[in-house]
Amino acid sequence: MEEVVRARGHENVSARHASTLELTSDEYLTPTGDCILGIEADRTPAEFGTGFVETCRDGNATISLTLDAGDHTEIVTGRGHPELTFENERSLVCRTSEYVDDRTVMVDADKAAADLDRAFVDALAEGAELTGTLRVD
Repeated sequence: MEEVVRARGHENVSARHASTLELTSDEYLTPTGDCILGIEADRTPAEFGTGFVETCRDGNATISLTLDAGDHTEIVTGRGHPELTFENERSLVCRTSEYVDDRTVMVDADKAAADLDRAFVDALAEGAELTGTLRVD
């Protein structure tokens, strides 16, 4: 089961955050948004299918996010959580912790923004198109 989100990079993408990464539907990015990889996301968690959301609420579910930008691919893997709501209408966040709010789409992620390959981050800072494919097993 999967959900696809398309966004784009921005000159202020720095990907320096040590515990999260984010895609947002916002049309801008300030330098303080050091977890944000892409802006102008075409979908948000509130738009994901019911079956996908229910599967992600299983604490044993494996969730992966494949990020493609230009010639670069990053894969982030985490797990589901019973408290995931997928209600946010603005952004989605992958977390290395077990903290959950309405933006959270996975917990215990094996990577945060700061862990991503710098060539990938540079492509996003140059405005590359970004495709994020969330899969749940």
